[in-house]
Amino acid sequence: MGVDPLRRPEELIRRVYSYVAYRIGDGPEAEDVTSSTFERALRYRSSFDPDKGSAQAWILGIARTCIADHFRSSPGLGSEVRDVQTPQNLESEALERLTVQAAVARLGERDRELIALRYGADLKVREIAELLDERTNTIEVALHRALARLREDLSGGRTHGEATAQAL
Repeated sequence: MGVDPLRRPEELIRRVYSYVAYRIGDGPEAEDVTSSTFERALRYRSSFDPDKGSAQAWILGIARTCIADHFRSSPGLGSEVRDVQTPQNLESEALERLTVQAAVARLGERDRELIALRYGADLKVREIAELLDERTNTIEVALHRALARLREDLSGGRTHGEATAQAL
């Protein structure tokens, strides 16, 4: 085996879980999908080719497949908004998070994917372009438009959403 894509698992686990939780919500389901991602990664680690991209892009590609499998096996979950407890149980933080979560759920699939990769997995635009096999400029424009749609939705008459939209 050449380069081991899983030689630094701590950072990969954090990024994969963050990305998955951003897409399907945090908790046991995100943990299951993250586990499935790493099970597949272990099974197919010999197929990793560093000339085709980074280990991070490779494992997030696996995570995308696992998320798609999750949605196929559980129809109707893609637009579900989950109640999430905030660190200090502050009502305003919870309302803001749920408002943003609901607005993201109303976006199209591609917009949700781009936002999850950028802010859930904390990837740079260049890394997203590598993962999706697209030009960096294409991803920059698509992400800009997705965020504009999200801002527009959040500022559409919601008092809490207006403050949240300004934060984006």
